[in-house]
Amino acid sequence: MRRLLHYLEGYRKEAILAPLFKMLEASFELFVPLVVAGIIDHGIMGIDIGYIWRMCAVMVALGVIGLACSLTAQYFSAKAAMGFGTALRQDLFRHINTLSYSELDKIGTATLVTRITTDINQTQSGVNLMLRLFLRSPFIVVGAVIMAFTISVRIAIVFVVAVPLISLVIFLIMKATVPVYRDVQNELDHISLITRENHTGVRVIRAFRRQKKEQEDFEKANHVYTHTQVLAGRISALQNPMTCVIMNFAIIAILWLGAGQVDTGIITQGEVVALVNYMNQILLALLALANLIVTVTKAMASYARLNEVFDTKSTLTEPDTPAEGSSENPFRVEFRDVAFTYVGASAPSLSHISFTAAPGETIGIIGGTGDGKTTLVNLIPRFYDVSDGCVLVDGQDVRAFSFADLRGRIGVVPQHAMLFKGTLRENMRWGKEDADDEEIRKALSIAQALDFVEEKAEKLDTMVSQGGTNLSGGQRQRLTIARALVGRPEILIMDDSASALDFATDAALRSAIRTETKGMTVFIVSQRVASIRHADRILVLDDGEMVGMGTHEELFAGCEAYRELCLSQLSEQEVGR
Repeated sequence: MRRLLHYLEGYRKEAILAPLFKMLEASFELFVPLVVAGIIDHGIMGIDIGYIWRMCAVMVALGVIGLACSLTAQYFSAKAAMGFGTALRQDLFRHINTLSYSELDKIGTATLVTRITTDINQTQSGVNLMLRLFLRSPFIVVGAVIMAFTISVRIAIVFVVAVPLISLVIFLIMKATVPVYRDVQNELDHISLITRENHTGVRVIRAFRRQKKEQEDFEKANHVYTHTQVLAGRISALQNPMTCVIMNFAIIAILWLGAGQVDTGIITQGEVVALVNYMNQILLALLALANLIVTVTKAMASYARLNEVFDTKSTLTEPDTPAEGSSENPFRVEFRDVAFTYVGASAPSLSHISFTAAPGETIGIIGGTGDGKTTLVNLIPRFYDVSDGCVLVDGQDVRAFSFADLRGRIGVVPQHAMLFKGTLRENMRWGKEDADDEEIRKALSIAQALDFVEEKAEKLDTMVSQGGTNLSGGQRQRLTIARALVGRPEILIMDDSASALDFATDAALRSAIRTETKGMTVFIVSQRVASIRHADRILVLDDGEMVGMGTHEELFAGCEAYRELCLSQLSEQEVGR
């Protein structure tokens, strides 16, 4: 709860004024039954038309003032709730960005999307309603009971009995709905996951004619979600009838007892009507309180799910005093007996990896699917931390750098080319924020992307759709390579980033990188022998272990695993070229 209040710190004034104005509105509302009693006892019984008009004017004035107080309270509560939601959303987004790949893999993208949207909206609604009703409803209840005691102590006992019964009903309903609403949110996560998979994999689904099966899976998940939601609704639906039954019995008791006291002259008819009105006010206040508790229950269930994300701490932390690498170090990158195991995995993905890479050297990394090629290069920019051993950049352990410093030295071309909505120029400036057009064109030229960019009417101002879906796979790959090159990094990591390129373009790209990136250490991950055969050194991985290291000729002659890869892709004549 303390963490919740933290997000209202910038809206303390609004968070205080909203309930105060609602209490002020409630105060005016509590006077209305007394005015009605006066109209009955003095105006109607005394046939005083002028008094009736005056009291009606007072009722209108109380209504107008109450409306003004209510609107003011609504304004302040909405402002505070929106500010709360904005601050919470920003903090959660910032926290998610601090998590390592391990935590992101564990939580799941679909769950994070649901929590940063639906759960935060639900929590925001709870705060909004809480500010408006958490003082008003109890104030009405307590105020109505006190006013009842001022009229008749004997009849007020009915109020004392009815209010705890209503409170007990609300408590039991709340206790039953909390776990159900948590299940509702979990089912919504599942629906989000299915929806995301279907949207991102629509081409594969249609290619394998899986539409019907996917639709059945979605309908099943949707049915479970609907069933859980209906169950929660059925439990919540018990509140209104149960509270109304209790209130109706209470009103019957008031009329029964009030009739006897009117006969004996203890109270007046108008006061009996006032007591009934006070009981109705309590009914409405408790119903509002019940709805508040349902909403707050949903909000607390959502906030518990948000806390699960906040309580997930990144395994990657920055040092208090970041180190600075030495450019004079003979090795740009060094692996020392590195091992790595994914969270929850039964076996390591990498074992006993040791090698060095000098400035200006090109390192090829090859192996079969699942042999740890991508895992290895992901350790250099510290997307994951090693399980054993250490990775050094410019003579310093990567864990000694700040993230900004370390990743500022490295340009990464991911396995799956990802571009973002905006112009080509804006996408290229991800590599260097202040890059001018000449620097961008230079990078595009090295990446073999300048020709098709210049052919476009808007050139660098060409709009890229979300994910780069208005470009071909090869164009996206070349643009992501150019984006990494714009910043002229010390280390360039190309993770199977030429798989969509034809052999001629791939060869031209490798030639341009060799001649135009002097001093840059380049890691090329590929399953193509042709893509890495001209590297200064080649690392051969097999089931997470390095089984060979050397030039193409050395490995072909002395490494059986590499020789098999070569002969599976190239003829004897091509291997010798």
